[in-house]
Amino acid sequence: MVHKTGLEDYYITKNNKKLRFGYTTGSCAAAAAKGAAEILLGGKMIREISLMTPKGILLNLELLDIQKEENAVTCAVQKDAGDDPDTTNGILVYATVEKLDGEAIEPRIVIDGGAGVGRVTKPGLKQAVGEAAINPVPKAMILRSAEEAADRFDYEGRLKITISVPEGEKIAGKTFNPRLGIVGGISILGTTGIVEPMSEKALIDSIRIEMSQHAAMGEEYILATPGNYGADFLREHMTLPFEKNIKCSNYVGETIDMAVDIGVKGILFISHIGKFVKVAAGIMNTHSHSADGRMEVLSAGAIRAGADLGCAKEILNCNTTDEALAVLDRHGILKETMKEITDRIQFYLDHRSYDQILLGAVIFSSEYGYLGQTEHAAELIKKISKGENR
Repeated sequence: MVHKTGLEDYYITKNNKKLRFGYTTGSCAAAAAKGAAEILLGGKMIREISLMTPKGILLNLELLDIQKEENAVTCAVQKDAGDDPDTTNGILVYATVEKLDGEAIEPRIVIDGGAGVGRVTKPGLKQAVGEAAINPVPKAMILRSAEEAADRFDYEGRLKITISVPEGEKIAGKTFNPRLGIVGGISILGTTGIVEPMSEKALIDSIRIEMSQHAAMGEEYILATPGNYGADFLREHMTLPFEKNIKCSNYVGETIDMAVDIGVKGILFISHIGKFVKVAAGIMNTHSHSADGRMEVLSAGAIRAGADLGCAKEILNCNTTDEALAVLDRHGILKETMKEITDRIQFYLDHRSYDQILLGAVIFSSEYGYLGQTEHAAELIKKISKGENR
């Protein structure tokens, strides 16, 4: 018999497919803590637990690997990310709840991270340096779950709750945690308790967290790369501090917006032409599902650089930017076209920020290497190279 979690009727439709909702590591930790507390304080074995999430969805989750000691109980809840491509899907999140000796001094309930839960080593996050990487909302959910159990069984003593994830350290390398200075495991996350498939918000939130941390460490000018190509080019062909770059994915506009909001003074983007040529048309989400127009932008740039109609049509018929660059090179106007493209990239970057911060970009291709840079890129390179801080 398939266990029903309460999410059976929750899904989104994307590209004509139904995608299931899931629940966060925060919900797993809170449910495991609630289950362990009820077994410990109530003295009866239970195999499932209900948990109301901040989103207002009631979950009914199985308790696994239950271990009872004289003054402590440990149990686990398995993470189900639904149809979201989440690296933590299927892991077990454990909670150990133990009674503490002594008077019920404050805090009455202590929450900490155990094996596989990361520790914060750098400032700028919502947890202080040295604390377990358990985000505020999951921490509040864990605390509320334990308080409900204590009240239900009239327990007035102290409790310690330790959240652990046996696979956490191994999985952490696939997350943003190493870049954020969170060592030894994953973070316990989730602002709603629910995972919505393909959540853009979660990725944008992670970019904001990383940028906030860089700013908190005194970095006024940020290096940003949309993806691995940009990061590889930065590492292999530029003398800028690679360890300071953040990945902004396709969210160029949102990255600029959050920089203005956080108080960052500037951003230098290092990007493959295939992504950033779209910015030359004012496209601030460079994902192909949002917009393309690469050949149209290159064709228009070529015409401005002196191309004839035949060259423009050739570019429009290309499938890749490298193929289009070969056309420009053959017609002898590659350099001039890149100047037109970078000028327009600069215009739209500045337009997005309303000239509130210094913005620039360095553009390259896999085949042709460095292609050009925008007007303010040299100034940003100088500032980042010097490590200008607050």
